[in-house]
Amino acid sequence: MEVRKVFHTWKNPFLLIVGIGVSNIGDWIYLIALNLIVLERTGSPLAVAALYILKPLSTLFTNFWSGTLIDRLNQRNLMVGMDVVRAILIFFLPSVPYIWLIYLIVFFINMGSSVFEPASITYITKLVTPEKRKRFNALRSLIDSGGFLIGPAAAGFLFMIGTPYMAIYVNAVTFIGSGLITLLLPPLKTSAFEQKRLPSLSWRLLKKDWSAVILFTRNHSPIMLVYFLFSFMMVMAASLDSLEAAFSKEVLLLSDTEYGFLVSIAGVGIAVGSVVNTIFAQKLATTWLIGLSPLFVSAGYIIYAFSFHFNTAALGFGVLSFSLAFANAGFYTFYQDNIPVDIMGRVGSIYGWIEAVLIIAATISIGLSAQLFSIKSAVIAGSFFMLSVTAALCFMSFFTTHKIYKRGDEEKSKIARV
Repeated sequence: MEVRKVFHTWKNPFLLIVGIGVSNIGDWIYLIALNLIVLERTGSPLAVAALYILKPLSTLFTNFWSGTLIDRLNQRNLMVGMDVVRAILIFFLPSVPYIWLIYLIVFFINMGSSVFEPASITYITKLVTPEKRKRFNALRSLIDSGGFLIGPAAAGFLFMIGTPYMAIYVNAVTFIGSGLITLLLPPLKTSAFEQKRLPSLSWRLLKKDWSAVILFTRNHSPIMLVYFLFSFMMVMAASLDSLEAAFSKEVLLLSDTEYGFLVSIAGVGIAVGSVVNTIFAQKLATTWLIGLSPLFVSAGYIIYAFSFHFNTAALGFGVLSFSLAFANAGFYTFYQDNIPVDIMGRVGSIYGWIEAVLIIAATISIGLSAQLFSIKSAVIAGSFFMLSVTAALCFMSFFTTHKIYKRGDEEKSKIARV
């Protein structure tokens, strides 16, 4: 009887987890295969690097208006639509003859992802009850880390039996599979803003929605400051990761095999962290997850920045990736518990736009620092800057916003719905 009850209450969240997992594995297959295809056609590492700039650029072109759609359309149907659109675009990639056209299609694929991600968070918040969110987010982190490990392995297997082009087609199928799984979930028409038709995107409507986000930020500044500081930590992580290969090869003098093993350690670290977090999810306070875990993430980067050989770098990678599993679960739980669902799409999209701007600026800045000074000094400076950000995040989590995590459902209902 108890097993049946657990199955009934977790059936839909489990389906959603499976859909996310299938899509995540497909993302890794697509990324690796696309890198090889572009490198094969151009012979230029710079052309491959340009693919990584397209993601934040697509966010800049998408997120200032996508939140308006997310909060007014059915999120489940929007997620399915984005899966289908991305599958179609990916399916045509191998037959595209021109490299500039590949970049354009990849740009549109990334735009679809920029809409899908905040829509999925809004839908998850509606689908998963508050008492299950920590465990669900821990499971999601586990699935993401599984994709990190399984995706490249699956891509390697597909390259062995076929070509990168075949891997691209398989990726298109994974998006279709993810969309079909999502269709099995309930539509959850609970938003006061939901419309049956696509809203007309006017300057007046966009300005109204931006004003709503600004007003919410002013009225709930402690919540949004925690949100911003965590996002800023991820910005710094992205900028430091952009120097990861150069640091490993030129500073640590690692071979390609050793560098590949180092990356695998990061995957294992986040997988182990996710398993531990899933087991103890209900016993760990959100305060600890979002307050202390980021400090250990930055500590891992500092260990890595001061390393001179493989073993120390592996220790740093292990610490930061293990801690990141807890930090991500804490952040998602904090976000879902404290941002009203009716404005969640707009908040996530607009702050995602800001995060994309900061990622581009931070990546350029740390790249110039590495060029003007040295790669090691740039990584060390970036790591200590991240430490200052996570220290401020820890202070905010434990001292300024302590009551946020303690309030009950009655208190949550007082949050202004814009």
